[in-house]
Amino acid sequence: KAPVAAAPAPAPVAPLTEAEANTGLKEALTTGVTKAVGFASEKDGFNLNDDIRIPFPPDAQLVATTLGALPGPLGKAAVEQATNLMNRAAEAAAPAAKDIFLNAVQQLTLTDALALVTSGSKDAATQLLRKNSEAALNAALRPSIVQSLDQVGANAAYTKLIDRYNKLPLVTPAKDNLTDYVTAQTVDGLFVLLAQQEAKIRQNPAAQSTAILQRVFGKK
Repeated sequence: KAPVAAAPAPAPVAPLTEAEANTGLKEALTTGVTKAVGFASEKDGFNLNDDIRIPFPPDAQLVATTLGALPGPLGKAAVEQATNLMNRAAEAAAPAAKDIFLNAVQQLTLTDALALVTSGSKDAATQLLRKNSEAALNAALRPSIVQSLDQVGANAAYTKLIDRYNKLPLVTPAKDNLTDYVTAQTVDGLFVLLAQQEAKIRQNPAAQSTAILQRVFGKK
């Protein structure tokens, strides 16, 4: 018998270039941002997701505890209602965050990209995006939060609670401005969802839905 020819060795995979890493990373983050914003803007996207639900402001916890112990319409139920409305405001404002986040993604550099795609951290890109752009994202999203807090009635509900609390004897007056708190919590929640999407693309071949994602994040 003639000897069986050995199967040719597979061609070595060329090293990933900066350009490929940049394209793949930005595609992954664009997909992640789109999905994160989609999830967040659904009804109960914040309110029923324990990972990102916005709690009653910690610096007003004494308000919640004090009023929660009182009977009547401005007691515990009103505290829960105000908290629910803060989450509704975040859900209503979330779509406005999409373009703001996508713009931040485009600011990542070629050098960033290669380091990030080869990182062992499952949310390395989200971490860098947060570090570089969280303050700018807060500032850019703030006008939408101002609008949504009024539209869903969160400001009115919270102001009623604070007014009642401030009328109690011997309390230190509390402030009734929710804007900065809900803005920061909304941006934080979107980063949490983006980190989850980034991890899926890195770890789950089924989430590597295009050739460039497979090339950049697939098993080497």
